[in-house]
Amino acid sequence: MIFKRDIYTELTLWKNRDDRKPLILRGARQVGKTTVVNHFSKNYKQYIYLNLEKEKDIQIFNNNDDVKTIIESLFLKFNLTDNYNETLLFIDEIQESSKAIHFLRYFYEEYPNLSIISAGSLLEFAFENVNSLPVGRVEFLYLSPLSFPEFLNAINHKNATTALNTIPLKTTASNTLLELFNTYAIVGGMPEIIKEYIKSNSFINLNRIYESLWETYKLDIEKYGKSKTSKKIIKHVINTAPFEVDKRIKFQNFGNSNYKSREIGEALRNLNDAKIIQLIYPTTNLEPPIQENLKKSPRLQFLDTGILNHILGIQNEMIQLKDLNNSYRGAIIPHLIAQELIALHCTKLYKPNFWVREKNQTSSEVDLVVKFENIIVPIEIKSGSTGSLKSLHQFIERSTHHYAVRMYAGELKIEQLKTPNGKEYILLNLPYFLASQLPKYLNWFIKKNKLCTEDCKIDMSS
Repeated sequence: MIFKRDIYTELTLWKNRDDRKPLILRGARQVGKTTVVNHFSKNYKQYIYLNLEKEKDIQIFNNNDDVKTIIESLFLKFNLTDNYNETLLFIDEIQESSKAIHFLRYFYEEYPNLSIISAGSLLEFAFENVNSLPVGRVEFLYLSPLSFPEFLNAINHKNATTALNTIPLKTTASNTLLELFNTYAIVGGMPEIIKEYIKSNSFINLNRIYESLWETYKLDIEKYGKSKTSKKIIKHVINTAPFEVDKRIKFQNFGNSNYKSREIGEALRNLNDAKIIQLIYPTTNLEPPIQENLKKSPRLQFLDTGILNHILGIQNEMIQLKDLNNSYRGAIIPHLIAQELIALHCTKLYKPNFWVREKNQTSSEVDLVVKFENIIVPIEIKSGSTGSLKSLHQFIERSTHHYAVRMYAGELKIEQLKTPNGKEYILLNLPYFLASQLPKYLNWFIKKNKLCTEDCKIDMSS
């Protein structure tokens, strides 16, 4: 079962560029990197696949010291003509060979017409062992778990896909899209899980796959502890971190432990490098650029919300809920919306940010902030159609613009409101399931709607 992935567009652009460099496809294990490249290889007349977890493939690099010998032996082995322009070489699990990573620069210099894609997980750890990184000689793409639009394509719901991409959203589509998004929120975006869900049309058989995936990640990352103690701390962090996802964290005594801040920080940075659990830091900026403040407490972002739901044991509870933002102390939907924003950025490593103001024993915290053109837009994520917007008002009153977003389980609508101190602003109320469309809606919202007076009719047309 092959899923249509958004990254195919970027791969096609890469293939067609004259200044193409060897590509490193990055992402955690099991997000679909190998499947994506195997499917993309159909755009070439000739295809060479190497998996460096296999001894016979890794020896090609271990036993040779120049790329000319490697290329000649590969084309001989696979019985191919030397038509480099129509050939794709895919080096999978490249993290297993620092020599192969090092050779990428020479592939670029000596065989610029040959398309070369490599893929791997835990690459940050592999880079530490490379004598000379091919800086400036390679480029990167990033693959995440399936987004909600990719999930709709996977289940072949063409009408929902059309409705999701129609701006502004038609009111008749809201209920269907919310129901489908709730299913996606429970299942998550891991390809193997989605395949099983499509096959069985049930949540029942998914637990064994979630458990297998999670155990694989834990065993993988523990290998990269530099000592028995560091491995023990990594194990503690990865086992307790899911239960800290609903709040900002402190490194000292993390997960009710006696570990020091430095020890926990090192373990979390290892998990962050592995893309299994990322540290999401706040910003205090009101104007671009958005700069993360490393002195303030971060939040945790897991690779996939579906796996997180499984670890927390809340999937049965979620099935019963109409508004999933009531699940696990309100942490699941904000987590998934952040995951959706990360998935939008396959050409760069992207981390979302939230906004804080901490002063005089009072604090304000806005769930997300995103840059749009020359402004930073605050985004609050709320249950139902109500909920306090105190922190958002704190941001708006200090900002130079008049635009804000609330994401919730209600209808798409735009309101003209005032902060407690009387500053007028326009609030875009956006259903959760439109998180993947946020950049398009910000463009539509801000460019179509100027700050109105009380007698002004807000423009909701396309």
